[in-house]
Amino acid sequence: MEANIKAAVEAGILNYGNVDGISTAAEFSAKLIQVFNTDASYLEKLELLDQSFDDYPLFDELREVYVDLLLMNFFSSDVQKLEEDYLDSEEWEAIEDETIDRGTELLNIFLYLGECKDDEIEPELDDFLKEFLLVDEDEFQDEHEIYEDIIANQILVDSPYAEIAKVAKGINPRSEVYELFYPMMSFFSELKPTEKQFEEYAAASGNKAFDIALYRIVSTYYNN
Repeated sequence: MEANIKAAVEAGILNYGNVDGISTAAEFSAKLIQVFNTDASYLEKLELLDQSFDDYPLFDELREVYVDLLLMNFFSSDVQKLEEDYLDSEEWEAIEDETIDRGTELLNIFLYLGECKDDEIEPELDDFLKEFLLVDEDEFQDEHEIYEDIIANQILVDSPYAEIAKVAKGINPRSEVYELFYPMMSFFSELKPTEKQFEEYAAASGNKAFDIALYRIVSTYYNN
């Protein structure tokens, strides 16, 4: 595992457990690290990940976010052991088809942050939407529809957490970014939050454990 992925895996579980007072957080975090480090195929690891969340149901709210992290771990570490063009193979295409309904839109954030590090640029919401997702291009209108609420509220990156949280409550619950809106917008508002800022963020949250875990995951992934 790369250091930033390991740190993000731990940060999400430990902070979620801390907020909800779950005593098995450290134990579950160690279990997930073991799964990520297992020498197995992606689908086998995904099965182990699901089994781990089944064994620790109090953390189930985070399951699909950890599918995103597992895939990022595959891209950064596991794929190095495979053939050079593996991601263009029929085998990988079949895996993508089989797992198309897994994970969340946070995967795009992780991929974007990886590009930012490679290009040595600071992440910005406008850059993420227009240059990475290409939401203004005619052939990428599916992405435009998915991120419509984010696009319409870009100005919130200059607003306090309380204002972002207030707008988040009005997002259509059926939107694919509904649960991600508050942590996603907050991250682009403050890439390197202080502990005091985390406290302000938590105070405005309507779903503290989940929101804190996601902000910790993304900020830790970026800052490690």
